[in-house]
Amino acid sequence: MHLWVRAEQRPHEQRVGITPDGVATLRQAGIDVTVERSSQRAIPLDGYIATGCAIASEGSWPDAPRDAVIFGLKELPDDGTPLPHRHILFGHAYKGQPAGQRLLTRFQAGGGALYDLEYLTDEAGRRVAAFGYWAGYAGAAVAALCWIAQQGGGICDPVATYSSASSLADHVRTGLAGAAPSALIIGALGRVGTGASDLCTAVGIVPTRWDMAETARGGPFPQVLAHDIFLNCILARPGTPVFVPASTKTDPRRLSVIGDIACDPDSDFSPIKVYDRTTSWDAPALRVHDTPPLDVTAIDNLPSLLPVESSEDFAAQLLPHLLTLPQIDSGVWGRARALFDAQPLR
Repeated sequence: MHLWVRAEQRPHEQRVGITPDGVATLRQAGIDVTVERSSQRAIPLDGYIATGCAIASEGSWPDAPRDAVIFGLKELPDDGTPLPHRHILFGHAYKGQPAGQRLLTRFQAGGGALYDLEYLTDEAGRRVAAFGYWAGYAGAAVAALCWIAQQGGGICDPVATYSSASSLADHVRTGLAGAAPSALIIGALGRVGTGASDLCTAVGIVPTRWDMAETARGGPFPQVLAHDIFLNCILARPGTPVFVPASTKTDPRRLSVIGDIACDPDSDFSPIKVYDRTTSWDAPALRVHDTPPLDVTAIDNLPSLLPVESSEDFAAQLLPHLLTLPQIDSGVWGRARALFDAQPLR
């Protein structure tokens, strides 16, 4: 088994799915590891070099040996080329997304396979590794920054990485200057919602926490409109209720910021119907209505705002399963492969 850790090519993406200690553990278990150089990875290359693993040029994974398993986090360059390797990544390909359909077509053309990290599950269907907590923490922080900017008559400034969760919370707390906007979190009992709740608590916002019991009736949910900030922490899937209908833009509301932390706007099942594209680090807020203002923030690599903490947490969760890669046709990997093989192309 040969694991090839590719450099992330998306701007601002500093995370990595395995630490130097993890690479050393895989090598001790007899798994060959190659790590690409990276111009932006938060964890320095020196630690990987010290393990004795192979080091490759940044972005050289297309030329990796055909039997190597390519491991990254975010999307591959959307250049249409066939994909002959087996890839581990967050594919976002199973909910009807156009980019996902293009990705599946590329695997079909090249004969490769996708082992989607979002669907890497145990026998009970629970995800074995996730960035959810840090997505929630960072997403709630960005939503609060959007609200702060609105109070000054503006729109949220670009965001950047933080050295720690406490430094991010300090930044938000300073901006709030004692103000406490009301916030409603849906999905509050999950990993994402827990992270969002913890950020709110850390900065002095007392959130209203909802989960399945409060949303079981299927909506509409006027309580969403009665809060300053709404944080969606539920992944879109068949049967997900609509939390924010298109009419929200012009409905009477207190709501002025939507943090779609789950961030799946082009899914057929998106519960947020007032926007249709993700936002970015350079432009975190999308203003979907002017008077009164309604901003949506939906950054799809939020944990990279805290790249070291989120990488170390995720890598620790995933490492036991990377150790089973030599049995890639069974267990968590076998289930992920079966899901890929079952996907129809539109």
